[in-house]
Amino acid sequence: MTGWIRELTADRPPRRILDLGSGTGTGSFALLGHFDGAEAIALDMSEDMLRRLEENARARRLADRVRTVQADLDAAWPQLDPVDLVWASASLHHMADPDRVLADVLATLRPGGLMVAAEIDSFPRFLPDDLGFGRPGLEERCHAVVAEMRAVDMPTMGSDWGPRLAKAGFTVEAERIFAVELAPPLPAAAGRYAQLSLGRTRPRLEGRLDADDLAALDRLLDGDDPESILRRDDLSVRTVRTVWVARRP
Repeated sequence: MTGWIRELTADRPPRRILDLGSGTGTGSFALLGHFDGAEAIALDMSEDMLRRLEENARARRLADRVRTVQADLDAAWPQLDPVDLVWASASLHHMADPDRVLADVLATLRPGGLMVAAEIDSFPRFLPDDLGFGRPGLEERCHAVVAEMRAVDMPTMGSDWGPRLAKAGFTVEAERIFAVELAPPLPAAAGRYAQLSLGRTRPRLEGRLDADDLAALDRLLDGDDPESILRRDDLSVRTVRTVWVARRP
């Protein structure tokens, strides 16, 4: 995705990039790799995520090109200098008032600057249907429960963000779908990613999945269990992302 953004900005490479909901910096570092001399402002509400991002920046020798800002955008937009590119990867659907956030993004962008919104319609999938223990179809049952809750907790997940961007005052210039399907065997990082993703979901499933399914999920999340997700060689990564590129007039 970031390579596509580099192509779209070839005539006007960004110098200041705002990574909205940066997490540990995957997007920030990818963009800095494409734009020599650019600086990134990594914004997230999690102090722990930003601490890890700063550690990653030092390890990559990019600390002088990255600045972190801790902020809860549901509370208020922070004071920021103008930027050339705003990158929001799987973060807008978490916002309680995304229309206000998009208006703040528009005001923060320089005229002609780009907003890139990458959104998922559901959480990634990692597991085979038959795990070799428990009932087949565990991950699909987890997703079914989460989808019901998402309709209440995150109603904009899976939305068409084009009309929202236009309503906020942007000119929508491009939309593209990226389907990701990584087949096994995968590097160890895939197991850690799956463990993190499913681990975040686990508390929400309590009382909503039957006891056998919860027990099977706990085995997968337990790094010391022989069936741990960290020890499996049959993991895949399957997800779809839609990316909108919009410009401030």
